[in-house]
Amino acid sequence: MNETPPTSLVARTPEDLIAMVPVVIGFAPSDSVVMLTFEATHCFHARVDLPARADEVDDLVEALLEPALRNGVRRVVFVFFADRPGRVRPAWRGLRNGFREGGVDVVEALRVDGERWYPLLGGDRRIREAGVRYDISAHRFAAQAVVDGRVTHASRAELAALLDPDPTSTAAVAELAAALLDPGEERGEGTWVDRLVRRHTAHGSSPSDEEVARLLRALCVTPLPHAAWSSLTRATAQAHVDLWLDVLRRTPAPFTPPVASLLGLAAWQSGHGALAWCAVDRCAEVDPEYRPMTYLASALTHALPPSAWEPDFPWDAGLSA
Repeated sequence: MNETPPTSLVARTPEDLIAMVPVVIGFAPSDSVVMLTFEATHCFHARVDLPARADEVDDLVEALLEPALRNGVRRVVFVFFADRPGRVRPAWRGLRNGFREGGVDVVEALRVDGERWYPLLGGDRRIREAGVRYDISAHRFAAQAVVDGRVTHASRAELAALLDPDPTSTAAVAELAAALLDPGEERGEGTWVDRLVRRHTAHGSSPSDEEVARLLRALCVTPLPHAAWSSLTRATAQAHVDLWLDVLRRTPAPFTPPVASLLGLAAWQSGHGALAWCAVDRCAEVDPEYRPMTYLASALTHALPPSAWEPDFPWDAGLSA
């Protein structure tokens, strides 16, 4: 789930809706259904893979309807990305009926195949069958995203590749981490973590391999990830995303869960839900039961707004003096 971004986009045509999707979710989807929400307590947008089997449609409906109802959504638009109409029909039928029963108005629904769009809510029969050719390569929404500094990726795989480790860097950090002694006294080590994160996020700088190695060892101590997120706010979230992306690329696999979770938390706070999900997936590859990751996944699944989370206690609360 993605929070509605600060970029202001007003869609008036099907082409506008198609162009809006990659801007608000961060990448161009395929074999997916995207839900855009309107008139809600908290508007958000969501992308889900199209079900491979008919018996998976109910899960799809629940995955989209539950957060819509939770957030008081009154109107939605569905955009299906699929080459063949047969890939869409069961999902569209289930969503149309489920949202009608839930009291949510579906104001528009389209199937998009990369070259043409096809209306699903009636209209001229010839258009439903032949579709309407479109080209959004020079659409104003794409231009506005560039002006606003929003990066749109060609696919989810391209977005996920941002998290891929650099083998040379991870090997160097692993060697340095193996040579370190266990982290020292928790309060002192946590203070070092807090200051390191604040310094690099404030200056947009990159920690050295030696700093990353010490940081990874510290994050394995249960209270100390709290020190790493103590300076995270909506205003600093993008700087935290940049920092933890850099650190994650240099992180050996055993140290991945806390770093990926910190990246996911920062991405959620910055409104980059797709990137947050990529971080959750990367964490789950190493430890699918890592608790902070499961909390974050739940927040994303239920479309909780970033404002629902604020650090409300000192990171060192409860530590002995």
